[in-house]
Amino acid sequence: MLILNKFRAWLGILLCIIAGFCPILKVPIKGNWNLYQSDARLFFITYTIIAISVLFLFIRKAGAFRFMSFVMAIWYVLAVVAVYFTANNYTKYGFANKLISKVVHFQWGWIVLLVGVIFMLFSTKRGEKITAQTNV
Repeated sequence: MLILNKFRAWLGILLCIIAGFCPILKVPIKGNWNLYQSDARLFFITYTIIAISVLFLFIRKAGAFRFMSFVMAIWYVLAVVAVYFTANNYTKYGFANKLISKVVHFQWGWIVLLVGVIFMLFSTKRGEKITAQTNV
């Protein structure tokens, strides 16, 4: 039986929602970009995963919420890798890629998202099933 710590789950979801609007990349001249400005598909897929997690939290499906937490963790890793490779391979010219990769920097929004994902991951744990015993 899974035990769900609702405070950690809600805190993780709230941090993941906030992280989408925090600065993710620092781009020269244009300033800081959030998740939507860096890649709209990444933004929509992230918020779809969060919405499904909220749905499972509302209907009290701890196993499904735990699964979506793992999906969110895998998605976080894929998103970081995707944004990193996009920044390093933005054009087909090697010189321009080296220049862009040196001026585009990751910001603190990734840390907020990581903390939210960690809270979601550690909000469920295995527990023993409590059975009622009758004394006859």
